[in-house]
Amino acid sequence: MDLTLNRDVMNVELSGIRQFTYLVRDTPGACALTIGEPDLNTPDVIKEAAKAALDDNDTHYPPGNGYPYALEAISRFEAEAHGLRYAPSEIILTVGATEALFAAFSTILNAGDEVIIPTPAFGLYEALVQLQGGVPVSLPTEHNHFQIVPEELKAAITDKTKAIILTSPNNPTGCVYTKETLDAVHDILKDKPIFVLCDDVYRTLTYCEDYHSFAEYQDMRDRIIVINSFSKPYAMTGWRLGWCMADARLMDRIQVFHQYAVTSVPAFVQRACVRALETDTGDVVEIFRKRRDYVYQRLIDMGLTVEKPEGAFYMFVDIRKFGMDSNTFCTRMLKEGLVGVIPGIHFGTEGFMRLSYCYSDADLKEGLDRIETFIKSL
Repeated sequence: MDLTLNRDVMNVELSGIRQFTYLVRDTPGACALTIGEPDLNTPDVIKEAAKAALDDNDTHYPPGNGYPYALEAISRFEAEAHGLRYAPSEIILTVGATEALFAAFSTILNAGDEVIIPTPAFGLYEALVQLQGGVPVSLPTEHNHFQIVPEELKAAITDKTKAIILTSPNNPTGCVYTKETLDAVHDILKDKPIFVLCDDVYRTLTYCEDYHSFAEYQDMRDRIIVINSFSKPYAMTGWRLGWCMADARLMDRIQVFHQYAVTSVPAFVQRACVRALETDTGDVVEIFRKRRDYVYQRLIDMGLTVEKPEGAFYMFVDIRKFGMDSNTFCTRMLKEGLVGVIPGIHFGTEGFMRLSYCYSDADLKEGLDRIETFIKSL
């Protein structure tokens, strides 16, 4: 009996990032600098809010998009912190940013639609586009300090282009799009029927004074979808909580996919969401800023080339001078140097490696010492 499966699912590979991370974890004695998993714990005040909700038996079905009080809190937070004005009815609490992205792509894409993905990029985007029968279109940026080149964006747009995804700060580079870059992208897209997905999950973890999100261009409000998450700034990765914002007409359809995919996020965690938004993350930003400065200087002192990140907690290090593809280089460094980072090919860009600095100071020192020793052995 020949049972066929969905060809779009069959054509998508498992996450290369996770596969390489598992390889690192299975290597005895290896020091891992691989995953974007903060070594910090969720603040107690956030956990206490969830505990109180459980004690109050808040364990029944909540409204599909989220409790009104939670959506109102997000609406207020976005307006006060970021100047983005979305009504509670234009917001959905999602199962992490991943579900928000999945719901967005599922709502806007038809088979054959093209999505422009500036690379290097988180591999999730390509997979989600492919799962909808869409076509990922890479837009390389490594030759321009990870900023989009306007002429190259124009050349990438076709009559099949349905969307572009903008991630700033970026994973894996930590780079932030400049206002000049965003203005140029806006000038190109403002009169085109193209959706813009703003993956802003790292915007709270920025180290620059002049941060801007494409979501600020509200003349394109009907085509902009904003994605955010509780995971990184509040050390809530395991809670699987995020949110999605879009114009009412668009959100009316995104909520359909969300409803049938997950029904809702759990009831009792929504009080924790509100408490998180009330929690100051300034100390967290300073922790990662200090780690960034330390890791960046160590890499520069090793003679490596790397753009200094202005957000998130990643370094995307140029290893092209060693004459190896990224998978070979990282595999050798794991086996010979017992330190694990992620090959750049898993972000769509060859010749680089991603190092995560959201690990403890001791782990970072040990990992960098091992990287330095390995490089000297080449």
